[in-house]
Amino acid sequence: MALIHGGTFQMGIETADIPHFQKIFAVENAKLFLDELPRHTVTVTDFYLDKYLVTNRDFRRFVAANPQWDPGDPASQSSREDPYLVDGSAPAAAEVQLDHPVVNVTWYAAKALCEWEGKRLPSEAEWEFAARGGQTVLFPWGDERPDRKRANFGNNIGTTTPVHSYPPNRYGLFDMAGNVWQFLADPWGPYGIATAQKPKGSGSSEESIAVQITPLPEPRRVIRGGSFAGHPINLWVEYRDSHAPNDPRKYVGFRCAKSASN
Repeated sequence: MALIHGGTFQMGIETADIPHFQKIFAVENAKLFLDELPRHTVTVTDFYLDKYLVTNRDFRRFVAANPQWDPGDPASQSSREDPYLVDGSAPAAAEVQLDHPVVNVTWYAAKALCEWEGKRLPSEAEWEFAARGGQTVLFPWGDERPDRKRANFGNNIGTTTPVHSYPPNRYGLFDMAGNVWQFLADPWGPYGIATAQKPKGSGSSEESIAVQITPLPEPRRVIRGGSFAGHPINLWVEYRDSHAPNDPRKYVGFRCAKSASN
């Protein structure tokens, strides 16, 4: 894990910024930027973050020790039988892809693995703070446009790649853009008054969840970072998206965090 020293930073954008970002990302649909409104001040305390995405090797070790998370077990809480761990559990695929990020897992399985390791899922604020690498940048590596040397995106490869395939950001974190989307602790919702008054990611995922808008049953969860099939805008450190917690997909994975005070 990498130790990330906390700080205060600005999350989100203002309405007046939208034309600027439309030009940068060459997109016409201004609605793509509504989830990043408004800009607000957030403080995070020191925390640790996994340098790498959780891999098939890591998840196989977890399932071996926790067989209730085997494919098909009710504990997986998957809404779709077929995809759950289909890539990570197939022996032939797993043997040659042990260092690829585990995919086709639920948010619940991701949370369970992190807790089994004495960790937790990172909050959205922690993730963005870490992805920036201590800078005000468009992407984890800086402001330069994404290319094949920096990240796995845009179906350049068409599938996942080993988690050490691309250079890390300034905090030593790999795949903070591209490869697979990353499940985070937070339930999905707009940036709102609550998050501005009590910053997210100030030390625990439970605190982060508590300040969000009251979620509906089975709330979608925030995902960040883009994927091997994603558009360049998905790799933007500000870009937000969401995913159902019980809907495993081949382009969604995760990494774990830990509070520095633990």
